[in-house]
Amino acid sequence: MPNRLATETSPYLLQHANNPVDWSPWGPDALARAKLLDRPIFLSIGYAACHWCHVMERESFEDEATARYLNDRFVSIKVDREERPDLDQVYMAAVQAMTGGGGWPMSVFLTPEGRPFYGGTYFPDEPRHGMPSFRQVLEGVDRAWREQRAEVEAAGGRLVQGLVDQTRLDAGQDDPTAGLLEAATGAVEASFDPSNGGWGRAPKFPQPMTIEFLLRRHVATGDARPLAIARRSLDAMAAGGIHDQLGGGFHRYSTDARWLVPHFEQMLYDNAQLARVYLHAWQACADEAYLDVATGALDYMIRELTTDDGAFAASQDDDTDGEEGATFVWTADEVRTTLGERSPLFEAAYGVTESGNWEGRTILSRVASDGELAGRFGLSEGEVRDRLQDARRAMLTRRSGRPQPARDGKALAAWNGLAVGALADAAVALATSRPRDAARYRTAAERAATTLLDGLQAPDGSLGRSWKDGRATGHGVLEDYTHLADGLLALYVATFDEGWFSTARALMDRVLERFADPAGGFFDTADDHERLVTRPKDVQDNAVPSGNAVAAEVLLRLHAWTGASAYRSAADRGMRTVVPYVARYATGFARWLSAMDLSLAAVQEVAIVGAADDAGTLALLAETRRGYRPNRVVSVAADPAASAIPLLADRLAIDGRPTAYLCRGFVCRLPVTDPEALRGQLDEAAGAA
Repeated sequence: MPNRLATETSPYLLQHANNPVDWSPWGPDALARAKLLDRPIFLSIGYAACHWCHVMERESFEDEATARYLNDRFVSIKVDREERPDLDQVYMAAVQAMTGGGGWPMSVFLTPEGRPFYGGTYFPDEPRHGMPSFRQVLEGVDRAWREQRAEVEAAGGRLVQGLVDQTRLDAGQDDPTAGLLEAATGAVEASFDPSNGGWGRAPKFPQPMTIEFLLRRHVATGDARPLAIARRSLDAMAAGGIHDQLGGGFHRYSTDARWLVPHFEQMLYDNAQLARVYLHAWQACADEAYLDVATGALDYMIRELTTDDGAFAASQDDDTDGEEGATFVWTADEVRTTLGERSPLFEAAYGVTESGNWEGRTILSRVASDGELAGRFGLSEGEVRDRLQDARRAMLTRRSGRPQPARDGKALAAWNGLAVGALADAAVALATSRPRDAARYRTAAERAATTLLDGLQAPDGSLGRSWKDGRATGHGVLEDYTHLADGLLALYVATFDEGWFSTARALMDRVLERFADPAGGFFDTADDHERLVTRPKDVQDNAVPSGNAVAAEVLLRLHAWTGASAYRSAADRGMRTVVPYVARYATGFARWLSAMDLSLAAVQEVAIVGAADDAGTLALLAETRRGYRPNRVVSVAADPAASAIPLLADRLAIDGRPTAYLCRGFVCRLPVTDPEALRGQLDEAAGAA
């Protein structure tokens, strides 16, 4: 018999709908039931692509005896962390406070009022590796609830008070400085792994926000060190097994320090952020290899994650038919059968061996360069590139005939905002050199944005969190508003359709109205959101950028476009709350560092008067799109008087010709109609930064 999850839309919840555990979704009915029965709540939080979530389900939640014990003594609630990041954040902070660590599946025990008093992550079905079995945990919690109720509730109260105290970050008096950014750059360099690229030991996660900050510092200062660190990391990830060498996407993280053996799940947010940073690296240093990686990740998103209505699905699983990574690994015989006489070159390029590099099979990684292969096989580098491209296509076709990992088809507002931003940036960057690809990426971004706004934005301007099968669920949290607004501003620059700009501005106006913390920055939930044991406020970047950090950056851009001081003031107050932390914990606050870089820059504001499809307008616009200039905003309109964007106000076309106006640091240059003249102004302004 299906349990109470059967009518949910979340693929993760539906995976558990036929468990013998009497699961309920989080909501007033489940909480009221816990109070009525006077039972503790067992809260299990995970997500569809989580490998150990599936393991715990098979071992414990599908076990009849364990289910009976849960059903008789607890009220069991299952939560998809991607649908309810607010709950995940509150209770993850509790687990971390209790155990010193966290992760998924998350297993937390709560009082009927929702106060956490015991928790952990994965518990096995039998005691092993120093961990108690899940059944032992249940028995211990049940005994404590019955025999030590007062102590349990007191401990829960103390823990909640600690969580409340953690959210109190008052705005200080110190603004970001160039010295702070230099110190943060030094901290990033000090923790860098020069042997393997990236930061930290195994497991090693991509850190696109840190790399983005390094690219910004290179542009701002001309210092070669940040670029070298960024490139070492980009090169290592692109060559590693974490990068799907055939399909173009990136897996979640590497289980080793060398980027070889991935955790095979593929997340929309990783691919969107990595596509964007590889694109920006190509703009910064003109290395075509980075463009190939960027477009490969974007094409993966379009091919594998696009939903029927044009939004982007959340993820693909780590497992295929219960076997980790089965879709992605190869034996030497499979490669040779697929490629025939083309196989030796491919094997040498991607490390294919008889013994394999993982459990007797091979995870493809790039182990030899085109130049090395050209010398070994007596070919030109161009011939090597062409033959490997042909071989990759054949291998991908063969792989597409295998069973594929399941897809979590829900579309999340925040993650789709990241995808829209990446696609829109690609449309801008490729507009001149590869117009067909630019149009394809622009169309995909517009379609996703339209679907999300049509499905998730209510008449009052509020957002839902998740969209699937024509149903919106959940209330939007801070990151939904900020990340979507960021994507829409990028889409405005790709299209100059002012509807995208106006919607982004309206979303951020709602953030100021409903999410603001009087102490500075923003809460993660609106003031009319469901009341939880604490109102979460997370300022640190995780796998997805902090909503607070993106808010600061988007507000600064809106200030450049509009001149509205309220946007700048709110951004400044938010940044002051984290100034004490960013240099000490630079890789945990990298998106903040990018926002601070923008705040310290004299932003280049470019207003172009002319029809968007006029050849003269396009020539001027092409000059604004050269290279990587993250601290530039651009607007185009044929009729500035009818524009909703204050940057265009009172601009006139000279002699009826498309005309560009460049302003920087409250000083405007003379308007120009000649692209070469605009190039000179832009280069001079960049050199003076």
